[in-house]
Amino acid sequence: MRELDRQLPGSVEAIQHVDLDLELVPADQPGHSRRPDLVVVHRSAVERVHAERGLLRASEALLVVEIVAPGSQRTDSVAKRGEYADAGIPHHWIVDITEPVSLVACHLAGDIGYQDDGAVTGTFTATEPLPVRIDLIALL
Repeated sequence: MRELDRQLPGSVEAIQHVDLDLELVPADQPGHSRRPDLVVVHRSAVERVHAERGLLRASEALLVVEIVAPGSQRTDSVAKRGEYADAGIPHHWIVDITEPVSLVACHLAGDIGYQDDGAVTGTFTATEPLPVRIDLIALL
């Protein structure tokens, strides 16, 4: 989070371990939420949550990040990837801290869900959803 947080513009915020309403069902029905390791949203979404005492919404997420933990690889790489795509979250990063540390940057690609260019090791650079440069080796 620190590596990403220091590069974010003032209009957005990175939040760790917060429930996110995936908005997969109508608002009047019981919903489904996930708790990403990190979610990046506009500050206005955080202000809305504080005012309403509600949950962040998938439609407010610019990016969700999952850190693959031992025993959670399938959940983080398959199940959550599908759910986040279904929820319309535009960007999903999967960070595997097994050496060598890698990051898979997924972006929505229409009806097919997420598309990615494969795992990156060393230094990850992005322009979308935000311009960032992350030294993956420094994450250990």
